Amino acid sequence: MNQTQDVRGSILEYVYVIVGAAIVAIGFNVFLLPNQVASGGVSGISTILHGLFGWKPGLVQYAFNIPLFLAGVVLLGKKFGVKSFVGTVILPFIVLLTNDWDPWTNNPLLGALFGGIIVGVGIGLVFKGNASTGGTDLLAQIITKYTGLTLGTSVLLIDGVIAISAAVVFDLEKGLYALIGLYVTTKTIDIIQLGFSQSKMVYIITMKQDEVRDAIYAEIDRGVTKLPAIGGYTGEARPVLMVVVYQTEFTKLKQLIKNVDPSAFVIVSDAYEVLGEGFKRA
Repeated sequence: MNQTQDVRGSILEYVYVIVGAAIVAIGFNVFLLPNQVASGGVSGISTILHGLFGWKPGLVQYAFNIPLFLAGVVLLGKKFGVKSFVGTVILPFIVLLTNDWDPWTNNPLLGALFGGIIVGVGIGLVFKGNASTGGTDLLAQIITKYTGLTLGTSVLLIDGVIAISAAVVFDLEKGLYALIGLYVTTKTIDIIQLGFSQSKMVYIITMKQDEVRDAIYAEIDRGVTKLPAIGGYTGEARPVLMVVVYQTEFTKLKQLIKNVDPSAFVIVSDAYEVLGEGFKRA
């Protein structure tokens, strides 16, 4: 049974990689490339070189992706695996295959926004398949290993250079559109990987712990976890209550806490992928 599940899981991961790469390629060809939005990565480099020399983006992406993948294997180890190689090969192939598709908009702002969303969806799916599409994320990891820079700084450095190059090669507005596309792509990837936040995680610091806990049990029917904590000023033990509720329950919870202890200190944050009884099953 477990072996069958493993095979299905592996097949699903390859589906994520192939479908995700196809979505990235289509978003690139119908939104980003025709509007000269070079929103980071090898696709951004290929957009710039296409604008300068008319080189086919798919071939440019092959020219960068394959050597970068091999360098990643040599310098960082064989952790990238077959799925990442599939993503590295499939993406430029579909870019070449859909090269003649008509643009879906000739408005650079719409191209940056919708191109960023579609590319983000595709990359998010590839990441869900535990793979990558190669490119500058591998270069960023290599830079991180040999310079000591953080991965985030390395990615920002590379994409920043690409955005500045777009501003120089095309014009300043195109560089700004590239930054918009990059931002939208990043946020969309987060949504695909984590989902929309439908829950809130609430920390409650109160002198009436038992009353608040009992009220939550009775009125909202949610479990409460008591976390050990010590007051920084008083040095006294003051446990913190933690509870996770759906957004639709949050207003009721807030009012409930206010009714029991108006002086309670409450911290609220978004919660993603809440697994367990009363929420999503793992």
